[in-house]
Amino acid sequence: MAGKRDWLETGLGLLTTDGARGLTIERLCGELNLTKGSFYHHFKGMTGFKRDLLEHFEAEHTTRFIAAADNSGEHPQTRLNLLLDLVLDDKGGSQDLEIAVRSWALQDPDVRAVQERVDRTRVEYLRTLWRDLGGRESDVTPMAKLLYLILVGAQQIIPPVPAAELRDIYLRALRLVPQENGDEIS
Repeated sequence: MAGKRDWLETGLGLLTTDGARGLTIERLCGELNLTKGSFYHHFKGMTGFKRDLLEHFEAEHTTRFIAAADNSGEHPQTRLNLLLDLVLDDKGGSQDLEIAVRSWALQDPDVRAVQERVDRTRVEYLRTLWRDLGGRESDVTPMAKLLYLILVGAQQIIPPVPAAELRDIYLRALRLVPQENGDEIS
C-alpha cells in the first residue's frame, strides 16, 4: 500500500526523468503498480496532485534545508556551510529535479508562482545569513543573489558543474564574508 508520500516521490522522479509530460495518472499508477482508485484516494485529480507535488518539492528541497541549517543553532558561517553541504550532498537528485521544475515553470503559471516563491525564500535565507555574518547592508542582497546564482547557474550549464567543483567555487565566493575585524577572508 503506497502512501501519499510514495505518490509524491514517484511524481518527482517522473518529473526529473521525463519532465511534466511524464506526470500522468496512468504513468504514476504504472510506476507504483497501483490502481487509479488508489491515486484518487490520495488526490483530487491531477490538479490536486500537482498542487501537492509542488508543495512537497518546496518542503523537501527548500524548507527542509533551511530548517536544518537554522535549527543547528550554530554561528552564521557554520549554518551557511551546513546549508551548502545539505544542498550539494542531497542524494534526491535535486540538480535534475531543479532543472525539470524550472522548465515546467516556463510553461505553467502555477508552477512558475511556486518557483518564484522558492527562489525568494532561498535568497531571503541567504540574505539573513549574510546579514548575520556582519555583511554591510548594501551588500546583503547582492551577495545573497550571487550565492544563489552560482548554484542555479552551475545546474544549468551543460554538463552541470560537479558538486566538488561547485563546493570549491562556493568556498572562493565565501572569502568575501566579513570577518570580526571587518576584513574579508583572503
